Formats: sequence, C-alpha cells, structure tokens
Amino acid sequence: MSSRDREVLLVEDSPGDVMLVREAMSALAVTSRLHVVGDGAEALKFLGGEDEYAGAPNPDLILLDLNLPVMDGREALQNIKQHPQWKRIPVAVLSTSDSEEDIASSYDLLAACYIVKPMDIQSFREVIRAIDDFWLSVVRFPSKH
Repeated sequence: MSSRDREVLLVEDSPGDVMLVREAMSALAVTSRLHVVGDGAEALKFLGGEDEYAGAPNPDLILLDLNLPVMDGREALQNIKQHPQWKRIPVAVLSTSDSEEDIASSYDLLAACYIVKPMDIQSFREVIRAIDDFWLSVVRFPSKH
C-alpha cells in the first residue's frame, strides 16, 4: 500500500499548525489524505463516524497534539487505546512540549511515538517527510475490518 492509500487524522487546534502540516505535505508531495479535527472529543466522534463524520474513513495514523480544548490529547489517547476497534491505530504525539512528564505519560498511554514540533518551516517539513517515509510508506498496518 502506498502513501496515497493512507488516511491520516490530524488532531490539532492551532490553525497555524494545521496550515504548516498541509503546506509541508503539499511541498513534499505526500499523497495521503489528511483529515483535521480541532480537539479530542471531535477525534473520538470522527473515529466513531458520529454526526458530521458519518462515513469517515478509519485513519491509518493519528497525529495528536496534547494541549487541546474540550478534551485534551492525553484523554483522547487514553480513550483511543482503550477502544477495541481503535487501539491498533498508531498515534504519533506531535506537541510543542518537550517536557519529560509529557513524553513519559504519552508512552504510558501507548503512543507509538512522541515528536516535538519544530519551530521553523524547514524543520517542520523534515518531520513531515520522516512521518511520510516511515509511517505512511514503510509500516504495514493490519487490515481494516
């Protein structure tokens, strides 16, 4: 399966960071389909296909910010990893925090990886390229049943 067949859910409340991810994916010709929600509660609705997300695809990868309104990323991660249908979806935490406590608690909650958001566009593109190269091109996922 190529990256063009992948579905990515970005859980991010910062319009600027959403724009950076979109621009980086476009500049790098990442062909995965990007879906965006602004908080953890919306992420759970997306995953459950509720309300306006009826018929939403199951993502192959979730990029999750920690500091979100309504339901923060930690609570969303805990809910995702406890759900029988969602627990296998890799969740990459993408946060501005480089706090050891945040890193450790994310792994305790079964995050697949923890990435500190770079502050400049070139470094941000490099992170998106690495995500595409590994998570969207190399990694095999279980069938979506």
